[in-house]
Amino acid sequence: MDRRFSFIRRIIDIIVSVLVLIISSPILLIALIAIKLDSKGPVFFVQERSGYLGKNFKMIKLRGMVQNAEMIGPIFTAQNDNRITPVGKILRRTSIDEIPNFINVLIGDMTLIGPRPELPSITKDYNEYQKQVFRFKPGVTGISQINGRQLLTPEQRVNMEIEYYSKENFISNLKIFLKTFQVVANNSGNI
Repeated sequence: MDRRFSFIRRIIDIIVSVLVLIISSPILLIALIAIKLDSKGPVFFVQERSGYLGKNFKMIKLRGMVQNAEMIGPIFTAQNDNRITPVGKILRRTSIDEIPNFINVLIGDMTLIGPRPELPSITKDYNEYQKQVFRFKPGVTGISQINGRQLLTPEQRVNMEIEYYSKENFISNLKIFLKTFQVVANNSGNI
């Protein structure tokens, strides 16, 4: 990726993130209140993820599971996971829980289109080929998010992402951005 594409990408990231956060603020406010009324615990779920150049960062989401869900169940969310709160089911179904990711984009930890940010417990076992994914900043959406999402194994995701992001361009990323709305509306590949 050349410098001009990187600069343009960063400007687009900032503009789109600010717009999304402003436009979605009424929805976020309702979601925050609903989370607080629905279950005990913080409204945000902050989790360590592996990012650009393999450096970890704190990814922000709306909490859709019971407090301390990681302590009382598996790392991965399962189909019909009883740790998901009633409000969390709605947030996950609509992907509203992901809106705070745009804060990570503003900070610079993430970009709009990029590989899925994985847990360090997964990336610590990456082989040399898979570590190539760290050359790309993780995204709010991306090639694996529109082609299987949570139905893909971590290995399938990382291989797909390395293949795609090694050749990405503005037009192909725009197609991913637009297809994301269809995937979210259909709830394709979401658990």
